[in-house]
Amino acid sequence: MRRIVSIVALGLVLASCSSNLPQSSLNPKSVEAQKIDGLWILVFSIATVIFFAVQIALIVSIVRWRRRPGDDSEPKQTHGNTRLEIVWTIIPAVILAVIAVPTLRTLFELRAPATGDVLRVKVTGHQWWWEFEYPDIVGPDGRPLITANELHIPAGRTTELEMTSADVIHSFWVPPLAGKRDLVPGLTTYIKITPLESAAGEVIPGQCAEYCWLGHADMRVKVHVDAPDDFETWAAGQLEPAPVPTTGAAVGGFETFSGVCATCHQANVRQPDGTVETIGTAIGPDLTHFASRDTFGAGILENTAEHLAAWIDDPSALKPMAPELNDLDRGRVLGMPDYGLDPDQIAELVELLESWK
Repeated sequence: MRRIVSIVALGLVLASCSSNLPQSSLNPKSVEAQKIDGLWILVFSIATVIFFAVQIALIVSIVRWRRRPGDDSEPKQTHGNTRLEIVWTIIPAVILAVIAVPTLRTLFELRAPATGDVLRVKVTGHQWWWEFEYPDIVGPDGRPLITANELHIPAGRTTELEMTSADVIHSFWVPPLAGKRDLVPGLTTYIKITPLESAAGEVIPGQCAEYCWLGHADMRVKVHVDAPDDFETWAAGQLEPAPVPTTGAAVGGFETFSGVCATCHQANVRQPDGTVETIGTAIGPDLTHFASRDTFGAGILENTAEHLAAWIDDPSALKPMAPELNDLDRGRVLGMPDYGLDPDQIAELVELLESWK
């Protein structure tokens, strides 16, 4: 039995030594996350000192005043000790006061409005995906940069997220970058993120942290922390319209997209004659640069032709959704339906979407 306990204890200790912390507040990748981590270390350190002080006092008391063999005397009965009660009331109050000062200071710093050269991103939570709009990054046609599920932000610069929900309460949570903030219908909440320059090039995972029904566990998000130049390149590419194909299987895919997918999805496209137009309805994710994303389905599937074909064929088999409850007249979508496309149509649609980089 002792050996089993030792093995379990050793396993727990070794598990805690892992440096792979993709979704941990103790692996800060931003200025804000460092403040949260610093506060946690302070509170944990104080709690550790208190824990050992109490344990030592307990052990000393047990050993020193234990009942010894042959000693049948009754211990001295004490009915109250005013001095002791005052001391053990004052000490916790002082400890809480010490903790309260840095806690409140950190809260005020995190909730203070972002200032200076700030990148604004409007975040809208949907069941079950994320919409990101960059209102200050606008194309020649006046259309702002809009993408879904994968957020790009520059390292070393503050990004302020203006967040709301299109349906129920969601919660944006990317632990290495910032704290948790709810997205509430009809209300705008804010969170700021200043990624460390050393985090450039990293892709940091997060997820919805407020239960929002069927697809909650699969409502994930990926934050790409780009070097400033890489971010500018990415943003410029995202503003370019997707080309309407003129040859190959993608031509049939565009016909399917226009007749089926555009019921819920938008795309900003350039026609063969050079004209640019936005087609479709902005109910689901914008698909203009679908192939530029590493994942889809709100971060649950790697963006490959095989996964995309399986998704189009039967989306609810890969992610819990309720498309039977969709109400397009009210803009209410609870999942992508199975439209019954045949294998050729699916292959053509995959060809189209994989070409929209």
